[in-house]
Amino acid sequence: MKNSKVNYDCAKCPGYCCSYPRIEVTKKDIERLAEHFKISATRAKSQFTERYEFIGDRPEDHVKEQILRHKKDHIYKSTCQFLDQDQRRCSIYEARPTVCRQFPDGKKCGYYGFLKFERKAQGDKNFIPTA
Repeated sequence: MKNSKVNYDCAKCPGYCCSYPRIEVTKKDIERLAEHFKISATRAKSQFTERYEFIGDRPEDHVKEQILRHKKDHIYKSTCQFLDQDQRRCSIYEARPTVCRQFPDGKKCGYYGFLKFERKAQGDKNFIPTA
């Protein structure tokens, strides 16, 4: 029997993944947000997302996607607008986007491992490395 236990605890993390500058959302994600907030998908898209576009030198570097809006944060430069910055938890967990549902895509979270190491090394169970 395969061990499916994960080796991280999101409840002990300050929301590192929520600080990623590009949190992509799909049409289905926008519909889920609309249903959660009981608004139209058009309103959810305009209220909660923005268009991100990057045109690199090579065609494979071109990126066009819809992403969640951010807000200023006291730990990181900014975080997803849905991160409860006091509790450091997702305020829309049941309606969160697909990319958030898939993260960290395995039994380990690299940031959580780093965080545990740094907290032990600093002798501070609440230490948050920010730079």
